[in-house]
Amino acid sequence: MYKNIAKQKVLHMAEQVDYQDGQIVSRTLVQNSKLSMTLFAFEKDEEISTHAAGGDAMVTVLEGTGRFTVGGEVFLVSQGETLIMPKDIPHAVYGQERFKMLLTVSF
Repeated sequence: MYKNIAKQKVLHMAEQVDYQDGQIVSRTLVQNSKLSMTLFAFEKDEEISTHAAGGDAMVTVLEGTGRFTVGGEVFLVSQGETLIMPKDIPHAVYGQERFKMLLTVSF
């Protein structure tokens, strides 16, 4: 079930989360045993250190460019592009510049 977001309304996803100086801002849209969907806004030089997810994680960049390291391989992902990070593979996310993304994890 969706939460923290308007229903029956056309939305621009990048507008649903705001930047904050020196922080990573997140907004959870769905969280259950099968699916997690979260919007993120990364300030430049902010990062989520290396970790692994218990499901396949798909990121779609909504604005800017993020740097993703997956299993030691680096990917620059820009607005409109999507990257899938496989379950149990270590990955990290870095704000090479300000950027926003939608993260969907399926368990």
